[in-house]
Amino acid sequence: MANTLVVTQIRSEIGGKPKHRETLRSLGLKRIGHTVEKPDSPEFRGMVRAVAHLVTVEEK
Repeated sequence: MANTLVVTQIRSEIGGKPKHRETLRSLGLKRIGHTVEKPDSPEFRGMVRAVAHLVTVEEK
């Protein structure tokens, strides 16, 4: 099985830059405490790095 990233939003997007808000939506995160699983790929790693101050990441 391929590795996956478990991404959880821990901080609000309110007051954030529009690009960061769009990145959270692209990851599928809608609210604080919301968790999604994404495939471990360079594309998703880059998205997570852009909003690292708003999310936590675990490898599964």
